[in-house]
Order: sequence, then C-alpha cells, then structure tokens
Amino acid sequence: MFVLVNVLVMVVLAVLAKAVSVLGILYPIYALATLLPTYAAGVRRLHDIGKSGWLLLLAFVPLACLYLVYLLAQDSQAGANAYGPNPKAL
Repeated sequence: MFVLVNVLVMVVLAVLAKAVSVLGILYPIYALATLLPTYAAGVRRLHDIGKSGWLLLLAFVPLACLYLVYLLAQDSQAGANAYGPNPKAL
C-alpha cells in the first residue's frame, strides 16, 4: 500500500508540475522526503521473504533489477525467520 500511495502522489505532483510551472518544486521535494521511507519499506519487504536488505542495491544494476522485482513480488515466508516474525501471522 505504501508504494501504491507513493506512486499515485508522485504522478499527481508530476501532472501538476507540468500544468503549473510554479508547482514544479513540489515533486522533487516530495521525492527527497520519501526517499528514506521508501528504502526502509523495501528492506522490510526483503526481510519478510527472508532475504538481506542489501539486495535492494540490485536496483542500481541493469537487468539485475528484474530479479529484485521477482523477489519483491513473492509472498512472505510462513512463520518466523532470521529477521523476525511474519507480520501476516499477527
């Protein structure tokens, strides 16, 4: 849900930036403000499937980011793993 809302807000801000040039500064401000929470959500998602958060750095490698998309689309591990309990089990 975090990614969905974040993408929707960024699309709206991009459209507003194109329509009204004065609002063009809102998009980069929002992007910078949500940069750290976006990475934190990605790391948490990787931890849910039992993978290291360092795999998020694959986003910067061409074609390796496809493997990252595959990992992020997987369902959480059943039960607890090395990173804590399954949040769906609570």
